[in-house]
Amino acid sequence: MKLIHKAAAVAALAAAALGLSACSNSQSSSSSTKIPTKITKKTTVTFWYSLTGSSQSALKKLTKEFEKKNPNITIKLQSQGGNYSDLQAKLTSGLQSPKDLPTIAQAYPDWLYNAAKNKMLVNLTPYVKNKKIGWGSYKNSKIQSGLWNGAKIGGTQYGVPFNKSVEVLFYNKTLLDKYGVKVPTTMAELKTASQKIYEKSNHKVRGMGFDALNNYYMLSMKENGVSFNKNLNFASSTSKKVINYYADGVKAGYFMQAGTEKYMSTPFSNAQVAMFIGSTANEAYVKQGLSKKYTYGIAPRPSKLNVQQGTDIYMFSHATATQKAAAFMYMKFLTSKSSQLYWAQQTGYMPVNSDVLNSSTYKADKSSKVPAILAKTTKNLYFLPVTKNATSAYDQVNANMQFILALAAKKQSWNSAITTGKSKLDSSWNQ
Repeated sequence: MKLIHKAAAVAALAAAALGLSACSNSQSSSSSTKIPTKITKKTTVTFWYSLTGSSQSALKKLTKEFEKKNPNITIKLQSQGGNYSDLQAKLTSGLQSPKDLPTIAQAYPDWLYNAAKNKMLVNLTPYVKNKKIGWGSYKNSKIQSGLWNGAKIGGTQYGVPFNKSVEVLFYNKTLLDKYGVKVPTTMAELKTASQKIYEKSNHKVRGMGFDALNNYYMLSMKENGVSFNKNLNFASSTSKKVINYYADGVKAGYFMQAGTEKYMSTPFSNAQVAMFIGSTANEAYVKQGLSKKYTYGIAPRPSKLNVQQGTDIYMFSHATATQKAAAFMYMKFLTSKSSQLYWAQQTGYMPVNSDVLNSSTYKADKSSKVPAILAKTTKNLYFLPVTKNATSAYDQVNANMQFILALAAKKQSWNSAITTGKSKLDSSWNQ
């Protein structure tokens, strides 16, 4: 599975949020016509996506299965390059000329903020609640509300959750056993465990680090009662508490910042750090890079909340009523129990269908250490809100944290950096 780190992915999102022109479309975002419940004529649905390797192969196999069950529907899969930035660029271009857009597309909601504002997307609620073509209700979809909410724009359900991941705690079991450290289950325990590892290794092994600094900040603030929005004060006492938790650890040596390593999986594989918090997608890289003399483990993120990452599938309003119905049938098929079990086992992505997530079959999968703990760490999901300039602000938080942690590593004061960071974050929200 291709690894898309959140920190890198959100950087690409900012361009779309800022660059989309305020183009208009006279068509309604929700279908005003009766939803066809049977496809009696040959219908083609075009799907733009950005997947490679096993993920692309799995999508093609599932698509063929769908077409076999629905002979009047052809799903025209169109890859838009090997990374999300290629897909985003194609969508950005297409939004300037709606007739060139596909029927459906894989996307982050941030990319389509202006598209939703200008009624270029289809409100999927009537399809979800349709008892023949949909599920009759959101509850019956078996997709948890946290994932549905993450695919909303301006409170409207425009997306169906698709390839999702969350953060987990990766740990070097060999090192934790060596130093007599238990796997932490809270942020307080994480700090204590890291200090113990650093001291017992004679300062040779750092305790842990976070892959996505903006995820760390956003979730920590939310757990302290502060939502990520334009009213957030980067220089508040709560914010300083969150910043200092990480920065104090970096200054003392028991926490680590990825820095020039870019991703924590690299120093983890070299046993320079004993634990790190990152996307479930990191497992493939840990398997490849970790020395055979070490054994790794995966545990739930030691927090009350977790962040949902990854794309959804969105439908464009220029499509015909029949194409929309056929497209929704396809999206429903992709999120079905059988499809999601196959998808999760082949790709490593989180199954969006709760019946799969909680099934003994999925949890017993021996090819990955994620399934056994995933249900426990996805009970309370949070996500980057899809509001004006949210992505730019999210990127700025990452930049702020990088600068602060760099100062901490040099044992320099970061007080002025917090003040400057507040000004930059406020500017990002208000641009």
